[in-house]
Amino acid sequence: MIGLSVISLTNAQVGQLAAQFLLAGAGTLSFAILFACPKRTLPCCALVGAVGWLVYEFLVLCGWEAFAASLLAVIPLTLLARLCAIFLKCPVTVFLLSGIFPLVPGAGIYYTAYYFIQGDNALALSNGISTFKIAVALAIGIALVLGLPLPRFSKK
Repeated sequence: MIGLSVISLTNAQVGQLAAQFLLAGAGTLSFAILFACPKRTLPCCALVGAVGWLVYEFLVLCGWEAFAASLLAVIPLTLLARLCAIFLKCPVTVFLLSGIFPLVPGAGIYYTAYYFIQGDNALALSNGISTFKIAVALAIGIALVLGLPLPRFSKK
């Protein structure tokens, strides 16, 4: 059986998850500011990124592989991005691009290139495959959620 139950988390682990949530929100907020997202969308952008990272970190803490945790973390992230887009009447990409920032495997891409340049092809291939699996998992998760039809609201 994979995973921990929520009850078995220690106070230190809960504190670490809370800190990770806040830091992911701050990082996502910074990224949203850098991309000049509208000011009224900034709190939601930060929330989307923080929720995605919290789910990812929780799943990794429970023993899930990085690609599976990425897939399961991007689903609530994309759902929340769609909800924010509906409520704030903005394109979903405003929330999705900034919100996915913490989950993108940038270090994996860097180390793949680094090991390749250093001539360690076996390590480069290993890192590259792992990074590719995470990137594909993110794309599949986003496509699954964005493929869901939007509810129709009648204007009366």
